[in-house]
Amino acid sequence: MTHLFLVFLYSALSVTVGLGREVAAAGESWGGAKVFTPKAALVRYWKKQIGSDLEKSSFLLSKASPLSAVECATYTKLASQKTLSDYLLAFCKSANLLCFPDLGQSLEKHGPNSKFAVYSTDKNFTNYGTRGHGGTNSFKNYSDYFPFNSFRRYSRDSASHNDNFDNYGPDGNSMDLNFNSYGTGAIRGAGEFNKYSEGSNVPNVRFKSYNSDGNTRKQSFRRYSTDSNAGDHYFTSYGKNSRGSPNEFTRYGESTNVIDSTFTGYGQTAHAAKDTFTSYDFQGNDPANNFKSYGDGGNSGIDNFKSYRNQSNVGDDSFQSYAKNSNSAEVDFVNYGQSFNEGTDKFSGYGEGATNHKIRFHMYGVNYTFKDYAKKGVSFARYTNKSSETMASMAVSGSSVNRWVEPGKFFRESMLKKGTVMPMPDIRDKMPERSFLPRTISSKLPFSTSKLEEMKKTFHAAENSSMEKMLREALEDCERAPSKGETKRCVPSIEDMIDFATTVLGRSVVVRTTESVKGSKQDVMIGSVKGINGGKVTKSVSCHQSLFPYLLYYCHSVPKVRVYEADLHDPKSKAKINHGIAICHVDTSDWSASHGAFVALGSGPGRIEVCHWIFENDMTWTIAD
Repeated sequence: MTHLFLVFLYSALSVTVGLGREVAAAGESWGGAKVFTPKAALVRYWKKQIGSDLEKSSFLLSKASPLSAVECATYTKLASQKTLSDYLLAFCKSANLLCFPDLGQSLEKHGPNSKFAVYSTDKNFTNYGTRGHGGTNSFKNYSDYFPFNSFRRYSRDSASHNDNFDNYGPDGNSMDLNFNSYGTGAIRGAGEFNKYSEGSNVPNVRFKSYNSDGNTRKQSFRRYSTDSNAGDHYFTSYGKNSRGSPNEFTRYGESTNVIDSTFTGYGQTAHAAKDTFTSYDFQGNDPANNFKSYGDGGNSGIDNFKSYRNQSNVGDDSFQSYAKNSNSAEVDFVNYGQSFNEGTDKFSGYGEGATNHKIRFHMYGVNYTFKDYAKKGVSFARYTNKSSETMASMAVSGSSVNRWVEPGKFFRESMLKKGTVMPMPDIRDKMPERSFLPRTISSKLPFSTSKLEEMKKTFHAAENSSMEKMLREALEDCERAPSKGETKRCVPSIEDMIDFATTVLGRSVVVRTTESVKGSKQDVMIGSVKGINGGKVTKSVSCHQSLFPYLLYYCHSVPKVRVYEADLHDPKSKAKINHGIAICHVDTSDWSASHGAFVALGSGPGRIEVCHWIFENDMTWTIAD
């Protein structure tokens, strides 16, 4: 029936589309769009709501849906019937959306030695290397800007087999990687992750039953997820029931921003396990780590945490039932949690029920809670009792000040003067390219946490998948209560964005964005500067992308800002290279004291104004001059 409906609909619309082509051919196209397409409808809506006297934004128009009139009508009908999920991949391709493939079993055959160099596509490595003997699989410079790969049962029951992941997924965005039952039951051999997911944005990596029941197989993570932004890493039943299998985490999560790692049942009931965490989360910004039942019931395990979360900003760690009921466990925490801004660490049931254990804390930080931990076999040395005020002073008295905030990301208004040379942050858009949906379609799709299950069905989101996480986090952000003085709305279509901007600012509005990404990550020289609305304190509507299958913008209006546009020049050649848009927040009194702007600029809420550039594909609306 659905197939017949599509045929009928295409036939019924052919006359209308043909008429549209004739009108467009006669010179009545709108901004290069045929009159019945979503893009042409958008141009007409712009004229209706804003007027024809103000210039239309080619930047905004470029994000309109690429769907044809026929496709738009077809998918609108399917959305209203709640059957769009049956045609998801075709819909995603036609509408330029972000969707993940449905992965099933892989029947590919591979030899004992395989090399994947500069490999860039979604890949299913299920059962890859199962029962393999000897040989080496190498993944070097394996990358995709939005990789979605599955390594289920990879190297399972193998013997003396080596796996190397070298520079895997560098600068990836929205990575979704699964290592379920990786190396389960493997004997000897080694797995190495070197520079894995370095510089990635919002990675979602899961190691489930990784190296479980393994025997003397070594796993090492060197420079894992270094310089990454946000994202989650899950280690579930990692090394469970293994024997003599060492694991090394060296420079794991170094210099990351808001990375969460969860270790559940890690090394549970393992024998002679040796785990080393060196420079783990070193110099990170607000890292969070959860160790649940880590080493529970293990025998003769040795764990070393050296420079763990050292010189980080804030951060939270939780150790629940760590080494509980273990035998002859040795755990050393050296230079643990020496963060310059106070974090939070909780040790619940730590070493409880253990026998013949040795647990040592040597030089560890402040704000710790030890609850129901083993009273014998635990030693504490050189506990740091500096006040948070003293430690916070480190943030403005040395090289620490800009460690967690990219140079130039925030700056003072006084910098916006002709001739000033300043660093430009990386303003490149690191999100996947997508388009808006027409409002006729977006208005018919579920969009609320109460309808999350329906949304997961629509976009084929499995439990605990990246897609589910993407949907959930976007919804939570959109449904969050506005901060003081803020007016906010998430807009799934350009029509909705126009409505919000004109409701806040009136119908005489202009939308602006930085012209290009030229000058990113290098010094620029400020050229001519113009204050919007005469440089007076005003209000604007700024819109920032959210990670979502289709273009979704978080738009908000905050009072008391000044908006500027400035020519940007190369400091050496003096040639103009860009035209930037900057917004300066005059009132920062309600901002958090730990906000990156204050870490970078060395002040606090309400004491200074804070400026930043509008990044690629973000935008700000203001009243027209």
